[in-house]
Amino acid sequence: MRQSEVLRLLRDDGAVLNGHFLLTSGRHSATFLQCSMVMQHPAHLARLCRGLARKLSGPPVQVVAGPAMGGVILAYEMARAVGARAMYAEKVDGAFELRRGFTVSPKETCLVVEDAVTTGGSARKLIEAMEAGGARVVGVAALVDRSGGAVDFGLPFTALVRMDIPSYAPEECPLCLEGVPLVRPKSSSAGA
Repeated sequence: MRQSEVLRLLRDDGAVLNGHFLLTSGRHSATFLQCSMVMQHPAHLARLCRGLARKLSGPPVQVVAGPAMGGVILAYEMARAVGARAMYAEKVDGAFELRRGFTVSPKETCLVVEDAVTTGGSARKLIEAMEAGGARVVGVAALVDRSGGAVDFGLPFTALVRMDIPSYAPEECPLCLEGVPLVRPKSSSAGA
């Protein structure tokens, strides 16, 4: 898939929001990617995951892992695209843990997936959880890399789309200085 096709699909599904948002990383941004808006359309997500799978290189993947909640559906569909099993990890006391009977075999190859990456903090925590479980993490994949390629996991990182979307520390946020109300989109039922 070309980047323009991916961006059009994200916009058409209402996944690109504009305003003043609190990101999972704690940073602020004028743009938020609510990828769950795409995930409500199975055919759209399947198309994106097939496109992302075609961009992957490296050893065959045996398991695809995503963070709960946002990465549950993504991990499942990405696993289908690469012919692997899917699982997710849940946050417990600020770290991710495999629960609900999920286990990995020693040295089982694992791809960590995220919908959108800003600083890479969640993916790093998920890498730690998968390695603690015995997996050999061979890469990270995301629908959108909103850092413009600045994030380095020390592993191959593949994104379907790379965007350079500015984010700010709260004390440096120009939107805060302008008095624009801050929205926490992950806690809003409306998404924005």
